[in-house]
Amino acid sequence: MNLPNRLTMLRIVMIPFFVVFMLNIPGHPSFRWVSLAIFCAASVTDTLDGMIARKYNLITDFGKFMDPLADKLLVTSALICLTSLGELPAWVTIIIVAREFAISGFRLVAADNGIVIAASMWGKSKTVSQMAMVILMLAGLNLPWYKVLTNVVMWAAVILTVVSLVDYMVKNKAVLGASDK
Repeated sequence: MNLPNRLTMLRIVMIPFFVVFMLNIPGHPSFRWVSLAIFCAASVTDTLDGMIARKYNLITDFGKFMDPLADKLLVTSALICLTSLGELPAWVTIIIVAREFAISGFRLVAADNGIVIAASMWGKSKTVSQMAMVILMLAGLNLPWYKVLTNVVMWAAVILTVVSLVDYMVKNKAVLGASDK
């Protein structure tokens, strides 16, 4: 259990705390700021674990599996909380979660056929845009320009989610053929 893997596990451990602060007292301003701080800290661990793993050659199979899973759990938890509080349209959450299930299934089929699907630039951009959207929504400033910015980032996250799905499918279409054998 090297440092990058510990950071990944820390991100997973932070998720229930984030959810409790988001949903325990909805609308309570101090709890909202605590949930924002937890989400930001968890997002930073995502950046740090990858940087450390690459710099010190600490890339492991555990990390390759758990890092994207931790990202999915963190973002999905935030989306579900925001949707349940009426702050994010359900269709946004559905598109993002559906993409994550599709890619996870796609990766499972690939792994079963001995194929490793690496994260793409589109996938990484998708994750960053989703995290940025969540951070903006959690901060929830009640300013007209801020609401416009939040909507623009939300649409960017949705578009990057769909583009990254298409990109993975097109670049790895051989995986679908390999599963027929």
